[in-house]
Amino acid sequence: MLSRVPFFRDAGVDLSAYERRCLVRKFDTDEILVDFEDESSDVFFLVSGEVRILIRTQSGKEVILGEMRGGEFFGELAAIDGVKRSANVTALTKGELVILPATVFRDLLFAMPSLMDRLLRLLTARVRELNARLMEYAVLDVRHRLYAELLRLSVRRAGHDSQRVVTPPPYHHVLAARIGCRREQVTREFTAMSQEGLIERSRGALIIQKPAVLEQRVAVALRDEG
Repeated sequence: MLSRVPFFRDAGVDLSAYERRCLVRKFDTDEILVDFEDESSDVFFLVSGEVRILIRTQSGKEVILGEMRGGEFFGELAAIDGVKRSANVTALTKGELVILPATVFRDLLFAMPSLMDRLLRLLTARVRELNARLMEYAVLDVRHRLYAELLRLSVRRAGHDSQRVVTPPPYHHVLAARIGCRREQVTREFTAMSQEGLIERSRGALIIQKPAVLEQRVAVALRDEG
């Protein structure tokens, strides 16, 4: 069970005693796995499937923090500090997960320094990414925030070293929720980028034809603001 989870791979200890205290379950598309203000403290390890993490303001506006796929996990903050859930996690696809009670998660960490080190490094990486996004939101306009987000979501396109691709192509309202703007603003910027030859839609993907141009524009905008 736990051996299927990358976080515990090569842990160097017998996990069977801990596995008996875990739960495996499947989930369906659109199922809410964790909601705001939940008092649960379990940690969820995705074996398969994809979920979306978002936060909501008091006025009801939603901001997407990101997506997670098989091999990643969420819920560790509540397991560490016992505070109510601060985000909503909803399934984008069907999948399967391993659920660890907070006590099991903490026992594993304190029993294995290598796992504690992995967690600290992962949390540090998440803080750095959130800091970068916060700076972008504070100093960049919508256009450059969109450039930065597309670059972050993209991967190198196979067979085209100078291009990147986002697959599946992101919906405009989802991008708007990720960078804090309206869907119409994203649509307008996509039209401008298409006219410049910066992006192109293909079947099942958004191709960033000139990622170097987007990177340069973001860098210049950040430097000018600095």
